[in-house]
Amino acid sequence: MSEEATFFLPVKDYCHRNLITCHTSDKVQTAAELMRDREISSLVVCDELNQPVGIMTDRDLRSKVVAGGLAPDETSVAEVMTSPVISVHEDDSLFEVLYKMSHHRIHRVGVVDENNALVGLINESDIIRLQNRSPQRLLRAIDMAESVADLKKIHQEAEQLVIFLSRNGVRTRELVRLISLLNDQIADRLIATLKESRFPGMGRKSTFLVLGSEGRREQTLKTDQDNAIIIADDATEEDLREIEAFSNVLIDSLIEIGVPECPGGIMAKNDFWRRKLGAWKDAVDSWIATPSGENILNFSMFSDMRSLCGDCTLADQLREHIIQRAEENTIFLARMAQNVCRFQPPLGMFGRIKTEKRGNHAGRVDLKKAGIFALTEGIKTLALHVGVLEGGTHEKLNVLLHKGVISQAQADDIEASFNLLTFLRLRAQINAASAGREVSNYISPESLDRVEKGRLRLALDVVESFQGLLKKRFQVDMLRR
Repeated sequence: MSEEATFFLPVKDYCHRNLITCHTSDKVQTAAELMRDREISSLVVCDELNQPVGIMTDRDLRSKVVAGGLAPDETSVAEVMTSPVISVHEDDSLFEVLYKMSHHRIHRVGVVDENNALVGLINESDIIRLQNRSPQRLLRAIDMAESVADLKKIHQEAEQLVIFLSRNGVRTRELVRLISLLNDQIADRLIATLKESRFPGMGRKSTFLVLGSEGRREQTLKTDQDNAIIIADDATEEDLREIEAFSNVLIDSLIEIGVPECPGGIMAKNDFWRRKLGAWKDAVDSWIATPSGENILNFSMFSDMRSLCGDCTLADQLREHIIQRAEENTIFLARMAQNVCRFQPPLGMFGRIKTEKRGNHAGRVDLKKAGIFALTEGIKTLALHVGVLEGGTHEKLNVLLHKGVISQAQADDIEASFNLLTFLRLRAQINAASAGREVSNYISPESLDRVEKGRLRLALDVVESFQGLLKKRFQVDMLRR
């Protein structure tokens, strides 16, 4: 197995299980001496019942004790430890460790067993030792990038890494998460460099949002920009001018890096997608009041919003407003369901898969229109109906299952279908990118073997059945056309 594939093996094969602990009541000096004597950089902190409740690291000693001017012989470990311990399960992949470290900006995570009991630790240096050429190396390169040119090179390398990992058997779901993580980190680093060089006050009175598949963390190789900015209502004219200038530079820089502009113009540089919080609330209300195709699309894009940087409370307030208005307007949700049901799976007589008849994609089928859109948008609509806005398709599907909106059998079928359609889509994109062809959402059914073609038919059957569930749930047939 290659080094890259090794990165996706279970954590249990690589974590340290000989945990060295201290107690919450211990003094920091005693704990620090133990760390020195054992030549370790962290201690697991246990309570009076000997249950792990936190972790004390050398970073805590530097930033909280030394920099904070605390007396180590008088300060208890409980006062400076980091709690709770960010953890992964034993059977999670090393990529999950990487994700948690990057997401929480930490250098070690705990490892728990099936009973959620802490059984080990794994740190950044363990991963670095495992392999030199890895997602971790690329993430380190992003952190060190100083220019748009640096990030452009990394963006190109990211695509090649995804291709390589796919060729070595890494699962589609892990690849999709990796793509989303790398895209997030590149955008985050770009924003940081812009703040350092030209826009020091950016984020004080605004938040930058990613929307659509990026908001759900479900991007594949074919991805363009879908983003927006929420501005605080008390922003001054000077703030507005700086935010506008920042938006233009940010979007143009993303395009230069290699992230294409949105064909529909859903980008923060455009005035429509850059507003004050109150104006966004008014826009949501107007979309719901007039459920045209364009308004449903705009509302749907915002239903996938995720704050990437800035004042996240602005996004929280808008999210609460969207949930409240959606729960008050079931007719609008019915219109969303009706829109989903317009995208019929391309199934003909006797289960034949219908393809494009003419044009550049003759003999091929668009997997996004064929089923992925119906599943992601349909699940989103059902989730909104029960007051859930955050998370990706898998997370929302689990919520719907636990709330009794769908059965276990339905959830299993939908998840299997979504996974297959995403796998076929990403594989086709990787093959196209490797051959230097245009990356798209199309595949040729004739390129599939009999088993895969049969599975694709079943997946499209599930999509059709799911649309039937939506029609019944929202009484779509009762709506006026």
